[in-house]
Amino acid sequence: MRRLGTTGEAGGGFRRAGRALAVAGLCLSLWSCGLFDEERAEYVEQPVATLYNDAMNAMQAGDLSDAARLFDEVERQHPYSTWAAKAQVMAAYANYQDNRYDEAINALDRFIELHPGNTDIAYAYYLRAISYYEQISDVGRDQRATQQALKNLEEVVRRFPESRYSRDAALKIDLARDHLAGKHMEIGRYYLDQGEYLAAINRFRLVIENYQTTTHVAEALHRLVESYLALGVTDEAQSTAAVLGYNYPGSIWYADSYVLLTGIDLRPEEYQDSWISRIWKSLI
Repeated sequence: MRRLGTTGEAGGGFRRAGRALAVAGLCLSLWSCGLFDEERAEYVEQPVATLYNDAMNAMQAGDLSDAARLFDEVERQHPYSTWAAKAQVMAAYANYQDNRYDEAINALDRFIELHPGNTDIAYAYYLRAISYYEQISDVGRDQRATQQALKNLEEVVRRFPESRYSRDAALKIDLARDHLAGKHMEIGRYYLDQGEYLAAINRFRLVIENYQTTTHVAEALHRLVESYLALGVTDEAQSTAAVLGYNYPGSIWYADSYVLLTGIDLRPEEYQDSWISRIWKSLI
C-alpha cells in the first residue's frame, strides 16, 4: 500500500510538474510574441512623406542624430522611391552638421556610386570635399585629411566648373595647398635647425616647385639661401637670392637673404645653370 501511495504521489507530482512546465512554456511563448511585436512596432513601415517630414522636423529642431536616423529610415523602408536618393544626401548633411564626418563621407561615397546622374550629384561631391576640409588640423599634425580635402576639392572644380560650388571649392583649394606648404616648411625648418641641410633643401624645393602660389614661397627661397651658404654652395645661394629679390623685393625674407650674402661679400646674382633659375622661368 505504501508503495502504491508513493507511486500515486509521484504521478501527481509529475502531472503538477507537467502543468507548471506547460504554463511556463506558454508564458515564454507569450513573452516572445510580445517582444517580437514590440520590435516589429518599433520598425513599423510608415509612409515615405511622413518619415521624410519627421526627419526634416528633427533637423530644424537641432536633433541632428535623430534626423540622420530618420533620413536613413526613408531609404531603408522606401529604397525605390523618389525620396530615397534625396534622403541619402540629407542624412549625410545631418551627420556633417553633427561633426560626424566619417558617417557623412561614407553616405556620400555610396550616393555618388549609386546615383551618378542625380541632380544633387555636384552638391554630394562638394559636401564630401567639405567633410574632409573641416577636419584639417594644424601643421604640427598629420595632414592626410588636408590631402584628401585638396583631392576632393579639385575634383569638384574639374567635374563641375560651372556649378555654384566651384568658386568656393577653388578658394578652399588655395587654403588647403597653403596648409600643406606650411607643413613642408615646418619640417624643413626643423632639418635646418638640426644641421641636416640636404634634407632641408629638399623640403624647401618641394614648396617652391609644387606650391608656388602659396604664401610660403618667399620664406622657402630665403631658407634655401641659408642652407646653400651653410653647405658652401655659393652659386646656388646667390641665384636663389636673385629670384627672391626679383619676385619679392620688399619682403623681409629678401632683406635677410641680402644681409647673409653681403656679409660674406656676395651679391644676389642669377646663374643660368642653377636649378632655381630653370624652375622659376618655367613657372612664369
